[in-house]
Amino acid sequence: MTDRRILEEAQSAAANAYVPYSHFPVAAVLELKDGTLLSGCNVENASYGLCMCAERNVLFMSVTCGVPKEEIASLTVYAPTESLTTPCGACRQVMAELLEPDTPVIVTNGQQERRYTVSSLLPDSFMLAR
Repeated sequence: MTDRRILEEAQSAAANAYVPYSHFPVAAVLELKDGTLLSGCNVENASYGLCMCAERNVLFMSVTCGVPKEEIASLTVYAPTESLTTPCGACRQVMAELLEPDTPVIVTNGQQERRYTVSSLLPDSFMLAR
């Protein structure tokens, strides 16, 4: 089951979600290999295209903080819902670029969980030729 420290961080971040339209809070927690936790939540906007998912919020923050993807141990996605909530397609594409393919992605609602890897969530992801 999800580490209690990560779950508590996720629940705290979800409480900060700005969700006046969907009422659907989501949190994402990156665990770094040194044990550091970074968290993010979803932020909605009346102009729906400007909404930002929790997963992208925390991943973009990790880039801003200079965290190399090799230092990320896992990504946990939490939503206080009856059934498990997996990342949307846009988040999966960002994860494919900003995380290692074998990075664990744990989806939980606090009662149950399911584990994936980045590559299992988005096989054959789009990448620009370099």
